[in-house]
Amino acid sequence: MSWHGLKKAVSRATTSVMQSTGAIDKTIDKEFEEEEKRLKALETKSENLHREAKGYLDAVRGTTLAQQRIAETINAFYEEGSPLGYAGAQYKLAVNKVDEQARAELDNNYRLAVLDPLGKLVATFPDFNEARKIRAKKLLDYDRVRSNVRKLVERPSDDPQRLPRAEQEANAAREVYSHYNDLLTTEIPKLVAMRVPYLDPCFTALVKSQVQFNDSAYQHLDTIRAAFPNEEGRPLESQIEDVLLQMRELTICANN
Repeated sequence: MSWHGLKKAVSRATTSVMQSTGAIDKTIDKEFEEEEKRLKALETKSENLHREAKGYLDAVRGTTLAQQRIAETINAFYEEGSPLGYAGAQYKLAVNKVDEQARAELDNNYRLAVLDPLGKLVATFPDFNEARKIRAKKLLDYDRVRSNVRKLVERPSDDPQRLPRAEQEANAAREVYSHYNDLLTTEIPKLVAMRVPYLDPCFTALVKSQVQFNDSAYQHLDTIRAAFPNEEGRPLESQIEDVLLQMRELTICANN
């Protein structure tokens, strides 16, 4: 930081402290504070949505990879020609197709229609936050020089040029502050208002991509039904319930 920048930082810190003690008036802008609150809320929600949406894709990829590892292990249990050997091979084939679909379709489409737009929205907030910081600094400068003018009015200086110089400095500070204040009070509502038309397509794409992937995954896995022995014409669901009942009756599962 340059010497000039350091002096400004110290001056602003001093002004902030003096405002907290009431020695210098502090400008209160309720309209801006309300817009700033809305901006912060939108930023938090957008960041959370982007993080959780990415977490979903990571979880799907983790699930499909885990399914593949399970299929590899199960397939190794059975010898070729055994009653469930064919089922194990079919399960491995099905989960490989599910994983392939996750990588080839869900990953690309989800990133393009959901993650990338959300990422672009999140990327706009640092610029707004930087402008907010500059506005806050310029407001401190304006409050400081405005206080100087008030003091010179109340206690005139022996130098007749001090008050005009102070007023000129205050006017310049007000113009700079007003520039950033007007910019933010105009642009923040625009950003907040666009959240609905911007996020609606993302939400639609998110749901549709999940439905499409889950439906396709179900179809791949559902083909394994025919690979299991059909006992006395009973459906597979009934056979699974019988197995679960037998497992619950095992002494290893009993409560001690």
